[in-house]
Amino acid sequence: MTDHRLAPYAALTLRLALGAMFLAHSVVLKLFVFTLAGTAAYFDSIGLPGWLAHLVFAAEAAGGVLLLLGVQTRWVSLALVPILAGATWAHAGNGWMFGYPNGGWEYPLYLTVLALVQAMLGDGALSLSPSRRIPAPRPASYA
Repeated sequence: MTDHRLAPYAALTLRLALGAMFLAHSVVLKLFVFTLAGTAAYFDSIGLPGWLAHLVFAAEAAGGVLLLLGVQTRWVSLALVPILAGATWAHAGNGWMFGYPNGGWEYPLYLTVLALVQAMLGDGALSLSPSRRIPAPRPASYA
């Protein structure tokens, strides 16, 4: 049975984890570790236009901040799904495990699923722009 009292906090926990992951992958990894020029070169090496790396970086950074704040969580999560699906595609040739050389596809696919789940759950607790709430169904009363 679902505990509806805890559901908003479960959605909050997922939202914070996804937001932190997007910031880590954009700002820390793409900007400071690989650099934007290095990320663009990687995109070129796998057949994508290098300029797309800058758009992906911006979307991940902005999306991470918006998720952490709880701003339009459903739409932000859905907007980030194509980026995660693209990451899954980019790592598909490296095998399943993300621990393999150059990273496999398991982690990006997992994150894609989590973003879809977040879109279904909505904002959760402590969001700046909460989505319209759908009331939970009430059990039938037996009189």
